[in-house]
Amino acid sequence: MNQIEDITTTDPRRTRILDGALKVFLAYGFSRTTMDDIARAADMSRPALYLLFKNKTDIFRAIAMMILSRSVEAAKVALAGDRAFPERMTQAIDEALISMMRTVIASPHGAELLDMKSSLADLVGCWRDGLGAHIATAIENEARRNGTDLAAKGLSARLLSDMLLDGLEGMKARISDPDEQRTAVAALVKVIDLALQA
Repeated sequence: MNQIEDITTTDPRRTRILDGALKVFLAYGFSRTTMDDIARAADMSRPALYLLFKNKTDIFRAIAMMILSRSVEAAKVALAGDRAFPERMTQAIDEALISMMRTVIASPHGAELLDMKSSLADLVGCWRDGLGAHIATAIENEARRNGTDLAAKGLSARLLSDMLLDGLEGMKARISDPDEQRTAVAALVKVIDLALQA
């Protein structure tokens, strides 16, 4: 199990801190938020906060891990559904990427928080690996259900998963409107679905 999916073992105090800190970061941005702000949002003393986190960067990373973990879990659940493959895949991507970012983008400090992505590269890498593995499993299962030999087409489930995630990364850089993103996602998923036909 990777680091991102293992976040579900956190204790309730830690979750309360992270949920409170997220609200504060969204309201004030990272640079203006203090440990006092976070302690108040979590309804605890500052010394108690320092027993669990060394600084606000540590808290920010834990929030990112929590959000990314929830994203992977939502995608996993959507992919395991019983609807048609394109519908399940589109829902998984929407929940793992588009909807996940909605709150951050809506914040007046969203740009500042998103600019900190480079400090989270290790977590984002783990997230992508976990999400990619679930997508690859869904692709492999669909190919098997369709009786499609991906290897005979020069493809693999992991290759298609990586191509989809690379396409989504490019889409996010080019398209900011969530509805337009959903249209682009549907087109990407259709291409993957065509490759899975026998």
